[in-house]
Amino acid sequence: MSDLKRAPEPVTEAPRTSLFVSGSFPRRRGLLVLLSAAFALFLSYAWSSKLVDTEIGVNTANALLGHDAHKTPIAGVASGVLFAFVTGLAGSFTACNIAVFGAVGPMVGRAGSRREKLLQTARPLAWMAAGMIPVSAAYGALVGFVGTRMPQFSTATAAPGTISARSAQSMIAFGLIGLAMIVLGLAAAGVVKDPLGPLSRRFPNAPMVVLGALVGGFLIGRPYPLFRDLFRHAATTHNPLYGAAAFTLQSLGNILVMSVLVVALTYGLGGRLQRWLSASPGRVAAVTAAAFLVAGVFTLVYWDVRILGRLGYIWWPTAPWNAPH
Repeated sequence: MSDLKRAPEPVTEAPRTSLFVSGSFPRRRGLLVLLSAAFALFLSYAWSSKLVDTEIGVNTANALLGHDAHKTPIAGVASGVLFAFVTGLAGSFTACNIAVFGAVGPMVGRAGSRREKLLQTARPLAWMAAGMIPVSAAYGALVGFVGTRMPQFSTATAAPGTISARSAQSMIAFGLIGLAMIVLGLAAAGVVKDPLGPLSRRFPNAPMVVLGALVGGFLIGRPYPLFRDLFRHAATTHNPLYGAAAFTLQSLGNILVMSVLVVALTYGLGGRLQRWLSASPGRVAAVTAAAFLVAGVFTLVYWDVRILGRLGYIWWPTAPWNAPH
């Protein structure tokens, strides 16, 4: 009877092309893509910006700063630098930042001693920062130089049914980031060719640098209330150096929580999580692909499809807790 049992379906194997594309692909790619997209759509529907941005983000910043972060004016450059890092830290779990978890699978799934695990975790995070910092600094310098003429500076309310310049900037920025994440997820699942493969052959750390650049790009469209306070202060100072420093610290604050989480996964769950990931050749690829697909579809739908639905251009359901009162 044992001879009649069906043998396990083999995992599709191909050469590793980059950190995110291991070459050992999941068995049921179509199902993985479908479930990831479905979860992202549900998350886009259910996500409460009021809960995450205000109840968690603003209240955390208030506690860390010791005063009302949103209503208290930023007194000067030194206060602005502190405000930038604290609000970046407080805003770690806003809708923009779920994308950074796409790299958790490859980093946690590696073997070695405690020291090796720390280095294997720290190096990718350092390369991600290397991609994030130039983008954040360049945009901050641009804000300090261009100042109040940028769309994000405006507080004007758009006419009903129209897209304001500020919203258009957010939709373009997050739409492109979402599409990039979707492509990375499809590549990790083996559905499309790895776009980072040729670059990774020359620069093995390029995927983490690209991910860091995408995280830095969140600032270009970010509507998070405390970030807009920082943005408006940087714009009115007309100081590119301050803008670059403040925006860099905002991004570093954003990834600090993720970095602590990755280290906690590496050391806290350690061997158990590592053994689970290595038990099947395609498991790390499945985790990586799912993380990128959820992040990419969520980012694209939440910042583009949902806004178009809110303006009446298309139909998009609104959760009862998100409905205007």
